[in-house]
Amino acid sequence: MSNETWDLTALYPSIDSELFQKEEATVSHILRQMGFWCKGALGSTDDAVGKIESYLSIMHQLKSTFFCLKSYCMLRQSTDSADEQAAKAIHRLEEMEAGFAPVETAFCHWLLDVPQLEELAKDSPLIQDHLYYLTLLKQQASHQLSSAEEVLLSKLRPTGSLAFMKLWETASSDLIGQYRGQEKPISTLRAMAYDEDPAVRKDAFDAEQAALATISLPASAAMNGIKGEVLTVSRLRGYDSVLAMTLEQSRLEKDVLDAMMTAIDGAQETFRAYFRAKGRLLGHDDGLPFYDLFAPVTAVNRTYTYEEAKSYVIRQFATFSQELSDYAAHAFENHWIDPFPKQGKRGGAFCENLQPIGESRILANFTGSFNDVLTLAHELGHGYHGFCLNGISFLNSDYPMPIAETASTFCEILTKQAALKEAAPEEALQILESDVSDLAQILVDIPSRYRFEDAVFAERKNGPLSSRRLNALMEEAQKATYGNGLSCYHPQMWIIKPHYYDVDFNYYNFPYAYGLLFAEGLYHRYQSQPAGFAEKYHAMLASTGKGDLAYVASLMDIDIRDASFWKDAVESCLVRVRDLTKRLEERAKNSKTAPLQQCLRSKKHIFFDGKNHIV
Repeated sequence: MSNETWDLTALYPSIDSELFQKEEATVSHILRQMGFWCKGALGSTDDAVGKIESYLSIMHQLKSTFFCLKSYCMLRQSTDSADEQAAKAIHRLEEMEAGFAPVETAFCHWLLDVPQLEELAKDSPLIQDHLYYLTLLKQQASHQLSSAEEVLLSKLRPTGSLAFMKLWETASSDLIGQYRGQEKPISTLRAMAYDEDPAVRKDAFDAEQAALATISLPASAAMNGIKGEVLTVSRLRGYDSVLAMTLEQSRLEKDVLDAMMTAIDGAQETFRAYFRAKGRLLGHDDGLPFYDLFAPVTAVNRTYTYEEAKSYVIRQFATFSQELSDYAAHAFENHWIDPFPKQGKRGGAFCENLQPIGESRILANFTGSFNDVLTLAHELGHGYHGFCLNGISFLNSDYPMPIAETASTFCEILTKQAALKEAAPEEALQILESDVSDLAQILVDIPSRYRFEDAVFAERKNGPLSSRRLNALMEEAQKATYGNGLSCYHPQMWIIKPHYYDVDFNYYNFPYAYGLLFAEGLYHRYQSQPAGFAEKYHAMLASTGKGDLAYVASLMDIDIRDASFWKDAVESCLVRVRDLTKRLEERAKNSKTAPLQQCLRSKKHIFFDGKNHIV
């Protein structure tokens, strides 16, 4: 495996560089000046247009520069948890970040007294362009505390929730498991869930559980600290619940969330039938054990080199849009991706859109599975979303969580559907299994995470939860969605999911379901009306910061308030689930498990021609 890594020099040469130091000092200076301006110049609403324009112009520069500084440091730390220089810089920046609170609080409170923003916008193209952003600031002001209280909260975060987040990141990034007498990073152990050997999957799962148990105490401390702070702040801001706060931040109505979750609940029995069928094929009569969720079901378990994955994704993206394909090629060629697992690097995958410089950076933990290829497609979809926002004001580039998962999921669907069309029968079965496995993660596992987080918030109100109680809540949530489809569960899943430990992203679970189902709806529109769709899709992604989710969906002629939209989107997923379940049941009837496992463990008798057909 190569030592390929991403190139961050487009942001800064180093933390010690003249550019980084200059911009850090500039942000600090402007923040102080903005504090004086808010105290002295705002005052009355006279010359409201001029004051709003000044605020927008300065905050655009200030926030975009600060974002680049902090992103650079956090990107460095995400691949090396022992990067002390980055950690110290992040600490300085987080302390500086507290300076935004009094400025934004003062302006938002002042903005409440400014009547008829729509009228002011007629005299100012800048205000017109930021009208929705300003409307959100007014909404935000209704939940703000006094300036002194906002400053206090902001100053306490680095030693509160952000410190707990770092505690979790450090503990999980450096975590090593003992696998058959060898030390393995936790990301490597989790990747073994896709191995063709059942003994490897089981041993890796056991090693993962043992390793997670060693950090359950700091993880539970981090969870309690973060969730406790969130509960306190949401209550102080006058929200009925953390979910209510999250929905407002997500620009999503509760009725829409309920309609989507109801549609998902109706799909669980279909997924449970799939889990049981897969279990029988793998030799489990009482349901599928958690460690076999991602087990291959065909002897064709194709793996990819990183170079093969690159060309594969670029080629599949081109079936939809040359612009999308060119974006992916550019990202690969210019080293925007850190692809491989290593000690000290955080697990999972993410994309950081660096909108101020018109680029993105993608972290992956690529080991060669088809699922890893899909992960690349997924994160490049996030990156393409950022590409569509190039040229947009930084203040208008912030879009809510649910729509954040749409472009990424759409790219996954494109990749899988294009791959299915060209695959030989056995490879098509592998791709279909991967597709349904991913659907299960979003429509079964994600709802379990939603239930878990809801339960944690409910119980955390009454005091901290022990790691044992968190394990119990996690297992209860999994049983509620997976049901009798599984024979055992993963009670320590809460320890390894980063979204639980991000104080700014509560309930980062239902957005994945929204992203999947909205993307499914978009894909079916594309299939039925391909002409001009890519251009319209690009325009929609460019507008995701300028309206609520209902508005964004309307740009594609979709009404998310209509429950039938969610039912139809779920049903389009279940068609593939039923298809795979039927195939697995037929295989289980027509073959013995032992030969299947033997075939999966040793492919010496399987050969392929140039088109990947079995011969």
